Amino acid sequence: MIDLHTHTTFSDGELIPSELVRRAEVKGYKAIGITDHVDFTNVEHVLGCVSKAKYMEDVLNIRVLPGVEITHVPPEKIAPLVSFAKKLGAEIIVVHGETPVEPVRPGTNLAAINAGVDILAHPGFLTLEEAELAKANNVCLEITSRSGHNITNGHVVRIGKEAGAKMIVNTDTHSPKDLIDSNRAVQIAMGAGLTHEEAKRIVENNPIIK
Repeated sequence: MIDLHTHTTFSDGELIPSELVRRAEVKGYKAIGITDHVDFTNVEHVLGCVSKAKYMEDVLNIRVLPGVEITHVPPEKIAPLVSFAKKLGAEIIVVHGETPVEPVRPGTNLAAINAGVDILAHPGFLTLEEAELAKANNVCLEITSRSGHNITNGHVVRIGKEAGAKMIVNTDTHSPKDLIDSNRAVQIAMGAGLTHEEAKRIVENNPIIK
């Protein structure tokens, strides 16, 4: 299991990084991205803290990737924040996509894709044109296990497959109960419309890291 979208107490998660990573290791995770919510007001603080979580790689059998989830930032400001986060050392950059369960500003999906982020999280009713651009820009579309955001998983998979875009399963973990194992990740992908073989492939062969 590789999960590149999780949260800690450095934003709205319940666990400090050490506990999150240990719980993920017990679930069989090979790698975890810690991607707390950021905008221009807190990105330096969050990355400065979360980057220290890599100390666990010395003693645990799991890869730890410090990153960010750029959240509710106006579309015009996403690209500059992506560049800034990379300069600060973010290894994974996620943008909080246009989920229908939150008032995300229209144009966020397109701005994130144009900025070449790693993952467009819970992108809601993204268009075929956006999915095609995601393919061209090597941006992964997220199939999420998170309640609420996951109501458009089927749409994301249908449009993503039509465009030939890369897709991954993430948890958007905020609490211990949100962590899943690889079998559950396959079920979530199948529930969104992928075949068993397609689901296994995207869970076992993560397109961002191996």
